[in-house]
Amino acid sequence: MNLATFGFIITGILLNAVAQILLKAGTKAVGAIHLNAENWFSIGLKLATQLPIIGGLTCYVVSVVVWIVALSRVDVSIAYPMLSIGYIVAALGAWYFLGEVISMQRILAICIIIAGVALLVKS
Repeated sequence: MNLATFGFIITGILLNAVAQILLKAGTKAVGAIHLNAENWFSIGLKLATQLPIIGGLTCYVVSVVVWIVALSRVDVSIAYPMLSIGYIVAALGAWYFLGEVISMQRILAICIIIAGVALLVKS
């Protein structure tokens, strides 16, 4: 895998993780969502007007385009498992930007993910 291909993969992963954080920020502004036949439209409208949600969806769209470019250059059996890097980025972003707690068990899980991705990249 060359540097450009790795760059596309990492960019797609980072955009996807940023999308998750933005979507969560948008839902925090709305509150817990309980859909039913009477409120689905008003809740949908409320969500659609949240800037973090619009930003998150935009990140998703761009990440798909970047990901397609990456997949055109590398085997899916290499690229897809690398998406797990996004779990690390999202967890750290949620801790830093959203104030979520990262327990020791989560830190251990993140370390295992890092080891697995490192092993995959070396193959």
